[in-house]
Amino acid sequence: MPELVLQLTRAGFLALLWLFVLAALRVVRSDLYAASGLRAMVPGGRRPARAGRGRRPRQLLVTQGALAGTRITLDSRPILIGRADDSTLVLDDDYASTRHARISLQGDDWYVEDLGSTNGTYLDRAKVTGPTRVPLGVPIRIGKTVIELRS
Repeated sequence: MPELVLQLTRAGFLALLWLFVLAALRVVRSDLYAASGLRAMVPGGRRPARAGRGRRPRQLLVTQGALAGTRITLDSRPILIGRADDSTLVLDDDYASTRHARISLQGDDWYVEDLGSTNGTYLDRAKVTGPTRVPLGVPIRIGKTVIELRS
């Protein structure tokens, strides 16, 4: 009987070890795909009509986190956010991925897009699952960092 228990314990340990290896490979693969931009989707189609189009975002402001007070002037170029050195906004945050999110201009609106991050990107309190329009002054949370579009 002890021989059977020993063999079952070994098999269980081996199964747990393989589950860990597969989970680690999944995280590495998602970081690699996000870094290469393969998951990037461009929002298209019609946008709903809005009132009050007079105020347009002119800057990105970090309101909370280690970089609080940092301002980035908006132009037509996309803003890449993450821990990578070539990001527009480089975050030193354990909860941010290497290529975490992108904020880009599509037509007259700015969109936030999660690039397959591990911990997710949140617009106000809703998790971003695809390209999502960012209204003026609505917080975007990436790990411990909160940013907003300001006029």
